[in-house]
Order: sequence, then structure tokens, then C-alpha cells
Amino acid sequence: MTAPAPARPGGRPRPDASMTLLVEVMERPLDPAYAEAAARRRAVREGRAPDRRSPVGVVLLVLVAILLGLMTASAARQLRVPQEGVAEARALLEDEIAARSAQAEALQARSATLSDEIEALQRATLARDPVLAEQLRLDGLVNGSRAVRGPGLVVTLTDGGGGLTDGDGEPGSRVQYTDVRTVVNALWAAGAEAVSVDGQRLTSVSAIRNAGDAILVDLVPLPGPTYTIRAIGDPQAMQAAYARSDAPTYLQLLASGYGIESSVTAAEDLELPGVGTQQLRSAEPLSDALPSPSGTATEEVSP
Repeated sequence: MTAPAPARPGGRPRPDASMTLLVEVMERPLDPAYAEAAARRRAVREGRAPDRRSPVGVVLLVLVAILLGLMTASAARQLRVPQEGVAEARALLEDEIAARSAQAEALQARSATLSDEIEALQRATLARDPVLAEQLRLDGLVNGSRAVRGPGLVVTLTDGGGGLTDGDGEPGSRVQYTDVRTVVNALWAAGAEAVSVDGQRLTSVSAIRNAGDAILVDLVPLPGPTYTIRAIGDPQAMQAAYARSDAPTYLQLLASGYGIESSVTAAEDLELPGVGTQQLRSAEPLSDALPSPSGTATEEVSP
């Protein structure tokens, strides 16, 4: 705050007493901080004050900077070293993940064994009705519960650069779940009777989705970077129908834009696994006359 203008001798106020700010600017135009700095420089020149830029001051400044640098480096190193409690918790979590994964694999194997036992019991029960048994066998081939074998097509999709992209690579250079889904839908439309993606058999309730950068088929992650789609059916008819679909053009756009490679080849002998007995969602009684099954190029794999 600016001090009020002093009064004139004799007790009478100055005429400019109400304009203290203007008086301050006119009488003391230099800021006090500038005046103090100028006085300090003048005192150093006249030898009445020490020079902060003297060799002793420079040495002290360098020592302080080195000390601060060492303290900062030591603190950063301590932060980077994993704490003992964190390492123990991580090891415990890794052991838990390994144990749960082994348990899940054991349960999957047990489920496959029980499915085989159920199928054997069904065959024994239906042995007295060969027509119904044959119909159930054909249904098992179509709905994916039974393993199949026969000729067909093999379509492969490979990440751009074989999956070896750096952090600055295009995110679209990796195969997406929509790409796999497009090829699978085209193969179904081309007349495929059974389809699998990296060994995962597809059924009418299968889902192809993503979780981050991973592609999931019925919640099973696919390893990549190459994804193999196998379809059983008439190779020539399927190849012709597939070529007329939108999938080849779509894959060409992926190749030109993101470097994703693809191939389509015919195979004389493909083997697709089954998913076992599926959950029964609905049922209704059959009439006496069963519909004749449609022709299929697949055959059941002998156990």
C-alpha cells in the first residue's frame, strides 16, 4: 500500500494529497527491488559485500548440485527395487494362477470323458431304434457335438508383419475378431457343414469376440499371430461360392491397408473336434415319420 503524501510545513495538507499513487510514481519511479539489486551490485564492486559468483560460491553450488543429484538417484533406485512384500504377493498370485489353470484343464478333461460316457449310454439305449440313432448321429455332426472328418477348405489370416510390430505400429495391422467372423460367415454361406477356428469347433451358439487385443472363441483365447479356419464340405462348390462372396474383397483391403496376409486352400482330409454333449435348451416329441437327413460330405471320426 502506498503511504499518504506528507503534509506541508505549517500543518496544511498538500494539494495532491488525494492522488497518492500518482505522487508515488512521480517521486519514486524505480521499484524498491530494482533499487536493492542495484545497491547490492554497487556494494560488490566497491568491495563492501562478497561476490556470490566467486570461486568459493561456485564450488559450493556445484557440491550442493552433486549432493542433490546423488540423493535423487538413490531415491529413484529405491523406488525401482521391488519390495519384499510385493514380490511375495506376486509369487503367490502366479502360483494361484497356475493352480487354477491346471484345475480348469483337469475339469475340461473330465467333462470330455463324461460326454463320451453319456454318448456311449445313448448309443446303447438307441440300439433298439436304428432310425432314431442315425438321426441323432447326423444331428451330432451338424450341431458340433461329434467330431467330423472330410474334405474342405482351409483359410488362414496372419497379422501384419507376422505379429512382430513395435509400439508405434498400426493397431489395425493385427487380425481382429471381426475379420475372423467375416470369413466364418462367408464359409457358412458357401455351404460349410462344420467349421473350426484354431481347433475350436463352432456351433450354433458359438461366439467370436475380443478381449483387448486377444480374439476369443467361446471364451477360449486364440494364440495368433496366424489364425487357421477349417471348413468341411464340398471343396469345389465351397471355393466357388466363397469366391463370389464379399470375403475375398474384404481380405484384399486388409492386405493392402494393413499388411494382413490370407490364403485359401483346398484340403482332401480335415479333422474337426467335437464339443461334446451340449446343454438341452428345448425339446418336443417326434412324429412317427422322421424327416430324411440331408446329404453331407462329413463322416464321424472313429473313437
